[in-house]
Amino acid sequence: MKDKKFKPCDLVIYGALGDLTRRKLLISLYRLENAGLLEPDTRIVGVDRHPGDSAFYIDVAHKSLQQFLNERLDEEVWKRFSSRLNYLQIDLTRMEQYQRLHEVIDQQQRVMVNYFAVAPFLFKNICQGLDQSGILTSKSRMVMEKPIGHNLKSSIEINDEVAKVFGENQVYRIDHYLGKETVLNLLALRFANSIFTTNWNHNTIDHIQITVGEDIGIEGRWEYFDKTGQLRDMLQNHLLQILTFIAMEPPANLEAESIHNEKIKVLKALRPITAKNVDEKTVRGQYSAGYVNRKPVPGYLEEEGANTDSTTETFVALRADIDNWRWADVPFYLRTGKRMHSKRTEIVVYFKRVPHNIFKDSYLRLPPNKLVIHLQPNEGVEIEMLNKVPGIDENLKIQKTKLDLSFSETFKKSRIFGGYEKLVLEAMRGNPTLFLSREEIEQAWTWIDSIQNAWAKSPEKPKPYQAGTWGPIASDLLLDRDGRAWEG
Repeated sequence: MKDKKFKPCDLVIYGALGDLTRRKLLISLYRLENAGLLEPDTRIVGVDRHPGDSAFYIDVAHKSLQQFLNERLDEEVWKRFSSRLNYLQIDLTRMEQYQRLHEVIDQQQRVMVNYFAVAPFLFKNICQGLDQSGILTSKSRMVMEKPIGHNLKSSIEINDEVAKVFGENQVYRIDHYLGKETVLNLLALRFANSIFTTNWNHNTIDHIQITVGEDIGIEGRWEYFDKTGQLRDMLQNHLLQILTFIAMEPPANLEAESIHNEKIKVLKALRPITAKNVDEKTVRGQYSAGYVNRKPVPGYLEEEGANTDSTTETFVALRADIDNWRWADVPFYLRTGKRMHSKRTEIVVYFKRVPHNIFKDSYLRLPPNKLVIHLQPNEGVEIEMLNKVPGIDENLKIQKTKLDLSFSETFKKSRIFGGYEKLVLEAMRGNPTLFLSREEIEQAWTWIDSIQNAWAKSPEKPKPYQAGTWGPIASDLLLDRDGRAWEG
């Protein structure tokens, strides 16, 4: 980088041999190298308990790139990238071994960025080890992966341990959805275009849908997932973060504090879902055997290592209401599940229908305009509107048409980065805007805990749905009661 304000760093990755590092972090760092976005003096230090040296870790990184990189490995880029790699053997539970970091970390030349790519129960050990080693400075940073706890109580405990060593301004909590171009584009879409800015409220919007569908199952994580469930694994973070970007008020500026403050207001305004209304506001599901992408797949209770008595949900749909002026009487319908029909993440904003229909030859009831924001698999934005059908027929006929803004087509000369690439780069640069504050995490858990507690008291069990569908029939009824239906 030529910009002097970005200083080189020592990116220390704890859990350097883990799945997250091999599948995501090394791939993202290589792509940043390929794009020329890493400072020339930045180094990457892998830390794990396995014996090895830098040559060993370079070999690990090379094999990871060959296995998980969806593009040809450029030898010149690899040569530059591999020269940054270092490795230290440290048992994260042994405090005295953190002294080994002094061998490779240069605080005079580079900022130390500590990436916790390990299970949360190790966060306390790492913080204590770093503190006792005396290697940290006021400029050091740490990056935390989700899950940050499994409820409000455990989240507070984790954050309290981190706060003993790192100030809040040094902590970067990752939700990789916040690095996606289309999520970030919500800021531009909403606050740079008057067509949306002046129409983004209860006067013109009927309702909003957020769908995060996964076509994969548990992928060998049955024991972990069964203790977590889809509500805590996906809705507590990914879907609520998307919701806050859609619903928040205009921030004073693009500084982290301004954006965090507006997102927190949305989370505080969420109407509680409790034992009194949980059955009418939420639907839980659990997938049974079926077909995904024309291939047979087992049910959740038939997966390897499964407990056949499990009542853990693999699907959640719910209605969220935000009690403020902007969103009065505008429902937000959220759904997320595993073994869905297809992999799809999208936001659909339904605008209110025109009150008087003069085109009854075409539609007895005019369909609403829609804004569809695709997050994956193909990022982009669509606006669905009504247009006249060309022709000289005496009857004026109209039909639905789409204005399509595909990111890959519209910005052919611009590289579209993945969420991890963007967030890893911003952490190394010291820009906290796209990361979560402690208060955001805790407000989200407060709302989710209420739902989880209500489910625990309810005799209702998750409703079965066949793999390869969009969830149980009850999720359709959730909207049908309000006279609406899911998109697609």
